[in-house]
Amino acid sequence: MKTKLFGAYKTIGEVVDILNKTEPNEVKINAHTLRFWETQFTKLKPKVFNNNRRHYDHQSIELLKLIKFLLKSEGMTIEGVKKHLNRNKSQLDDSVFNSIKAKYFKNKLINIKTIIKEFKK
Repeated sequence: MKTKLFGAYKTIGEVVDILNKTEPNEVKINAHTLRFWETQFTKLKPKVFNNNRRHYDHQSIELLKLIKFLLKSEGMTIEGVKKHLNRNKSQLDDSVFNSIKAKYFKNKLINIKTIIKEFKK
C-alpha cells in the first residue's frame, strides 16, 4: 500500500481517521460531521478536484483538529468557535494546540497510574 507524503492532500475518509486519533479520541467524528462543519465554518474549504471528492490540505486538517477540540473538549458552541477563529484570523492559536497535547499526555499518565494501581493489588 502506498503512503502519502506529509503535505499531500487527504481524502475525507483519511481526515476522519486522523481526527478520530486526536483528543478527545473517545469522541468519534464521521464524514457527515465534517460536511456539516464545512457549512458552519467558512475557513474550511476543501479542494474539490475533477472527481468531485473533497481533499484537505495540512492547514485544513489542523483547523479541523482545533474545531474538534474546541467543540468537544472545551464544550464551546459553534458560534463560540466562530468567534474564537475570527479573533485569531492570522494564525491558529498555538496555545490551544499545546493544550491539546498537554491534555493527551495527562490522559496517558492517568491511564498509566490506573494500570500501576491495578498491578499493585
